[in-house]
Amino acid sequence: MSTKLKKCRNLSMFTRRCFKSASLTQWPRYHIGIVRPARCEEEKSLDDEEEELLNRQRFITNRREALHLYRDILRATRFFMWPDSRGVLWTDVLQENARKEFEEARFEKDPEIVTRLLIGGRDAVQSALEKLAEKQRQ
Repeated sequence: MSTKLKKCRNLSMFTRRCFKSASLTQWPRYHIGIVRPARCEEEKSLDDEEEELLNRQRFITNRREALHLYRDILRATRFFMWPDSRGVLWTDVLQENARKEFEEARFEKDPEIVTRLLIGGRDAVQSALEKLAEKQRQ
């Protein structure tokens, strides 16, 4: 359903509910706009619905960015093919650590913290790849 249609539908529902509670003697004044109707409870809930929609959109965007970052991390770990001191490939170690960090931040709701985590993760991947490229050149 398009946003314009939703807004019109919400507006018509709002006016019906507000005017249903007004008495018939007040209707003409509302209708011609002399007296502005009092703030209806439904108007407040519409603002809450819009805020919830914005939060949902931010969540979807952050989720998409987090998945993109996780895939980039997995792609970047393919370049680390040497074993560590225990004999485990760095690829496996890095993938396990990435998975663990993403699971720890999975249920984070604060958009600022999520954004900070995404930016920090993106910077870490870029710096690791730059250091790897620098070592390869030498």
